[in-house]
Amino acid sequence: MLSISCLLEPVLHCIAQFLSTEKLNLRSCQNVSSAHPDTHHSSPFSTQKSRAMQQVLDNLTELPSSTGAEEIDLIFLKGIMENPIVKSLAKAHERLEDSKLEAVSDNNLELVNEILEDITPLINVDENVAELVGILKEPHFQSLLEAHDIVASKCYDSPPSSPEMNNSSINNQLLPVDAIRILGIHKRAGEPLGVTFRVENNDLVIARILHGGMIDRQGLLHVGDIIKEVNGHEVGNNPKELQELLKNISGSVTLKILPSYRDTITPQQVFVKCHFDYNPYNDNLIPCKEAGLKFSKGEILQIVNREDPNWWQASHVKEGGSAGLIPSQFLEEKRKAFVRRDWDNSGPFCGTISSKKKKKMMYLTTRNAEFDRHEIQIYEEVAKMPPFQRKTLVLIGAQGVGRRSLKNRFIVLNPTRFGTTVPFTSRKPREDEKDGQAYKFVSRSEMEADIKAGKYLEHGEYEGNLYGTKIDSILEVVQTGRTCILDVNPQALKVLRTSEFMPYVVFIAAPELETLRAMHKAVVDAGITTKLLTDSDLKKTVDESARIQRAYNHYFDLIIVNDNLDKAFEKLQTATEKLRTEPQWVPISWVY
Repeated sequence: MLSISCLLEPVLHCIAQFLSTEKLNLRSCQNVSSAHPDTHHSSPFSTQKSRAMQQVLDNLTELPSSTGAEEIDLIFLKGIMENPIVKSLAKAHERLEDSKLEAVSDNNLELVNEILEDITPLINVDENVAELVGILKEPHFQSLLEAHDIVASKCYDSPPSSPEMNNSSINNQLLPVDAIRILGIHKRAGEPLGVTFRVENNDLVIARILHGGMIDRQGLLHVGDIIKEVNGHEVGNNPKELQELLKNISGSVTLKILPSYRDTITPQQVFVKCHFDYNPYNDNLIPCKEAGLKFSKGEILQIVNREDPNWWQASHVKEGGSAGLIPSQFLEEKRKAFVRRDWDNSGPFCGTISSKKKKKMMYLTTRNAEFDRHEIQIYEEVAKMPPFQRKTLVLIGAQGVGRRSLKNRFIVLNPTRFGTTVPFTSRKPREDEKDGQAYKFVSRSEMEADIKAGKYLEHGEYEGNLYGTKIDSILEVVQTGRTCILDVNPQALKVLRTSEFMPYVVFIAAPELETLRAMHKAVVDAGITTKLLTDSDLKKTVDESARIQRAYNHYFDLIIVNDNLDKAFEKLQTATEKLRTEPQWVPISWVY
């Protein structure tokens, strides 16, 4: 007679294969049943599994002829399979195979508090917002979110220890002997270590190590290390107290830590140009104001760490020094995401803010300047290039600030190095005009077709005639080895600021109204122009200049206030010479 174990092994293997097949059939049944929700059925899997088990039991009667098993063994096997305990074990096995549900997020309380911070200022404007704020601030709702986050993050508190277990020497025995490390460092009082902490499972853990700081240079500590003691004293669980303690200690400092054993990642070199001013001491969100890095608009920073989604580590490229915390692109965009209120120059005071409500409109190319004013510019990734001559020199400014005078002087003094385009027009040439000198004359139908095909950088209509600058005209000047000087509308910068044109953008700013009035009077008295401008015209120039600077400042490489044409020309000439002798920071897209 075959042994029970020899018999059970092939039979159980067959059962397993059969149940697997039945499981696939079950899923098909469930999919079909889900398409008919009104169909009543109870425990489809249980019914299917029970039927599968019964089919196996029925097939046992055919086994003697194929396996040579004794009848008594089959009766024994059948008894086992019909046993309620075995059926329960089969059900439990299937339950354990089901996939577990996972929480979508474990920081819902933090997200709700961020939402409250954003919408609380609007409670007096919208009743729905006020109602939502009341619900989100409800203590029971906050407690529910906190409980959910604790369960989701699996940060379960350990049971309270007895007084005898509070002794540090006993606690240390609970940790692996080779896990505890003792480190010694030497520092001066007031010298920052370049490290921040956070509380994790009631322990003080190193949250970040600032690039270039003392700890970073020594390489003894790593992110995730747990600080247990400082000079033989337990540190508790207050990050601020530990920061102050370490800051005031002088001489030798002994740290007892529990290492994290995380692999260090070689930081990627990333350089950015800043498009806003930042002072960490004015920032209420920064975790440690002393660890912040102050910078100004236009400065170049090296980003050394971007692991934290809200706070990057960066250092000044020009000044050097250790790294500090700066707001990340994500965080700063969130702070600036609200639509800025419009600047209104029609009131009694220039630069006052209008009380108009937010505008809702579709994007139209004819009104792209309206949308340009609301672009959020934070950081721009740049790369360092050796000295080279730019393909284009773009002069931006309000009408009447002297752009054309500067352009013409550059070309006259150095025609082999600088050139410009000849505009196209649909008007008919006058008697004294030659095609290709002041204008290139084409038919209106031809010009309209080229405009539709996107061959013009900019175009407009004046007194029924079309005027415009062709993109191919710019490239023709560049191909001769000269820099093409352009005085175009600021909207054209989006097209020009690419590797194809590599522009050096200079904003010619209008001076104060009194200075502009005196400059205009001097030009008229010298007989250079016969066009008289009123104070209203001059004020429009000043206001337009301020508006352009606010909207397009992030495109400018240099700003020159034209309060004296000769001095403005010298500054512009000096800047263009530096491009040929000094390294330049350009957008990363120009290089890669």
